[in-house]
Amino acid sequence: MLDAGRVAHVAVHDEAGQPYVVPVAHARDGDVVLFHGSTGSRLFRALAEGAPTCLTVTLLDGLVLARSLFESSMHYRSAMVLGSAAPLEDDEKVRALEKLSEHLMPGRSADARGPNRKELAATLVLALPLTEWSVKVSAGPPDDAAEDLDRPVWAGVVPLVTTAGTPVAAPDLRGGPPVPAYVMTWQHG
Repeated sequence: MLDAGRVAHVAVHDEAGQPYVVPVAHARDGDVVLFHGSTGSRLFRALAEGAPTCLTVTLLDGLVLARSLFESSMHYRSAMVLGSAAPLEDDEKVRALEKLSEHLMPGRSADARGPNRKELAATLVLALPLTEWSVKVSAGPPDDAAEDLDRPVWAGVVPLVTTAGTPVAAPDLRGGPPVPAYVMTWQHG
């Protein structure tokens, strides 16, 4: 599930105890989950200092249409990771940023410029160990009550999929370079 997802939500609270949930790009690297944020963010600085967190990835796979609204639901897969993240530095940080880029945009790191010193200084890269985690999967047909089975209402599952669309060139693209072949593979998974 961590490998299939591209967006995670990371929980953290500020010094006053106010909780926040922040969406982040993530990638699994062996037995850690990598994610990044700004060094200017007090929330990410708190995470880098070891504040406890919960990182969650949820994949929505379908809508379950039951004969009653109460029994209608969703198909989903979710993973929750608990713990404290540690900041990565130097070569580990650069490698983690490449891993994140490759997870989000396979093939792109070979084409695009890597981060410069200023960009690296502005970025916190955190590694959350996969030591405490939970996985949940919701699947299956509607589970209608017996008294609803004769209702003349369609019931079933509507699968949902995320697909890449047709690439749109940046308005300031110069020289007319073609869309890279690796980008075209994203449309077909």
